[in-house]
Amino acid sequence: MPEHEPFTTSAFDYDLPPDLIASRPAAERDASRLLVVRRDRDTFEHLTFRDIASLIDPGDVLVLNETRVFPARLLGTRAGGGAAEIVLLQPAAGGSAQHSTSAPDLSSAWPDEWIALVRPGARLRAERTVRIADDLSVEVLEVRADGTRRVRLHTPLDTRSAIERYGHIPLPPYIERAAEPADAERYQTVYARAEGSVAAPTAGLHFTPALLSALRERGVCIATVVLHVGVGTFRPVEAEDPADHPMHEEWYEVTEEAVGRMNDARRSGGRLWAVGTTVARTLESAADDVGIIHAGSGWTRLFIRPGYRFRAVDALITNFHLPRSTLLMLVSAFAGYERTRAAYEAAIGEHYRFYSYGDAMAIL
Repeated sequence: MPEHEPFTTSAFDYDLPPDLIASRPAAERDASRLLVVRRDRDTFEHLTFRDIASLIDPGDVLVLNETRVFPARLLGTRAGGGAAEIVLLQPAAGGSAQHSTSAPDLSSAWPDEWIALVRPGARLRAERTVRIADDLSVEVLEVRADGTRRVRLHTPLDTRSAIERYGHIPLPPYIERAAEPADAERYQTVYARAEGSVAAPTAGLHFTPALLSALRERGVCIATVVLHVGVGTFRPVEAEDPADHPMHEEWYEVTEEAVGRMNDARRSGGRLWAVGTTVARTLESAADDVGIIHAGSGWTRLFIRPGYRFRAVDALITNFHLPRSTLLMLVSAFAGYERTRAAYEAAIGEHYRFYSYGDAMAIL
């Protein structure tokens, strides 16, 4: 399909053998495989992730997303019997993402009212209660237009303590196993700081402290941003025309310090490396038409798909994404549609591991 033609959602479908879905991380973070896509040469290389240091030049800037996943998944029992699941998305105080400009702040005291996904949805209407433990229950206050719930946590404990005691890391739905103790560490980046995500920025899972130190010693500058990953990142595009897809919102922040490093580097000829689609969305949301990045924070609904002109991102590190997903569309916009399809076919042929705990791709 020529790059200039409109793309349907079906164009982003592909068949993946189930055994290539990574259910657990690699034994060592930086031992994952790395498919290098060189756009200027139209070539592929097969490396190990720790080889990434040879690709990033002195003077380039590696941009990391410092968001941290919190134990948002609560498992319990409905008042009438039967299992129930509550996934906390963001604090309800201050309004929904559609109406609030404030951050989903989890840096201090955690509120008792949240916006949440629930299951089974048909059974959990307003005024229904789910018992999580003797000292924690969740009451459904409101069914919202988008299907999410406004809920209230009832506990004699500090709310944060209750969530941390009884909550589980919300592994993606395609990892068909319960979260294990090791996931609390491996489903976080080593630089995770700002709590607020219900999914990890998975491209960053491959970095180790030693690898980041090696990059700094090489002369690579490291800058950080925050984008809190929402559950919408897992939702497939159901409309056949991607333009009809209601893009989910995610909160981001770019500081003056980070902006200074990134703009200075680009003026000096350095490249900006976005570690993950979350960083790519953040930088493109914060950049103006000539590629200057501005400090600020807010909610972004930027939907990057083929036809989009990138203004800030020069290179992208990313994992392999679900079919029909907005993340695959973003990668296709950056690498080119046909090149992305060829890269995925090569990765499948070489038995790369896919999705959150899988292998990575670097697009130069």
